[in-house]
Amino acid sequence: MSLEWQIVLALLIDTVVGDPRRLPHPVRLIGRLAAGSENLCRKLVRSERAAGVCAVLLILAATGLGGWGAIRLAALIDPRAGELVSVLIIYSCFAARDLISHSSRVYAALEQDDLAEARRRVGMIVGRDTSELDGQGVVRACVESVAENTVDGITAPLFWAAVGGPIGVLLYKAVNTMDSIFGYKNERYFDFGWAPARLDDLLNWLPARITAVLMVAAARFSRLSAPDAWRIFRRDRHNHASPNAGQSEAAMAGALGFRLGGPAVYFGRPVFKPVIGDDTMSPVPGHIDQANRLAVATTALMAVLSVSVLFLGGMLFN
Repeated sequence: MSLEWQIVLALLIDTVVGDPRRLPHPVRLIGRLAAGSENLCRKLVRSERAAGVCAVLLILAATGLGGWGAIRLAALIDPRAGELVSVLIIYSCFAARDLISHSSRVYAALEQDDLAEARRRVGMIVGRDTSELDGQGVVRACVESVAENTVDGITAPLFWAAVGGPIGVLLYKAVNTMDSIFGYKNERYFDFGWAPARLDDLLNWLPARITAVLMVAAARFSRLSAPDAWRIFRRDRHNHASPNAGQSEAAMAGALGFRLGGPAVYFGRPVFKPVIGDDTMSPVPGHIDQANRLAVATTALMAVLSVSVLFLGGMLFN
């Protein structure tokens, strides 16, 4: 089975099944490995930053060898089993269904005028404190999460699956998982998390920009404003602490027509995030549904692009 078909099947499985909670999941295994590697590397290496580099190398080596070994062992039993394991590895690195499902639950709570439940549900997908958010704040936080996680959970894995196959996308998810665990700029991880945070920035640099451009195109198919998405993307894409998150957030803010960023609270500390977009309308629950439709359309375009490049590459070099 060619890589393009493995990617298509993996994406279809994720669309239908989502993330199975009761089965062993590579990303959860990577998380456990990260916790053990942190303790080991802190004991072995005195420098915080060097210890973080040590943890990254250990986790990437273990992840790559583990993924390769699983595919190789299955292929020794039957070549089709090796292909199936490859598909399952790629599938485990996608989070399209889960992203849409989580944000849709926030939308449903707001539609039922249950602000407390909406705060709780959005708190499951964002890093900020959500206990004091009003309805507009919940919508804004949810839309920002959809925009950022469209890259981290869908389009960047699609990109790295096309570039490096099942092992390539698995290594990407290992870096992304390490960043989510070690990337906090607090006293414990300010230096230790430097390496995974910078590596995550590097691996997301190109996918984030491709995603934002595709999101502008997807706005037209989603009955949103593609011209405004392009205008805000060009103007505000650097208005973010992350070199990558602002790319898709700017495109989405322009397409939806309201402003992202502004005041937020993280770990009890007030933070003012640079604003992205024009303040032409107030956030309403329906914007979450629009953001989800835009994320789905962007995913479809990225899938078509990735598979087409693989297909044309195969025709040219085979």
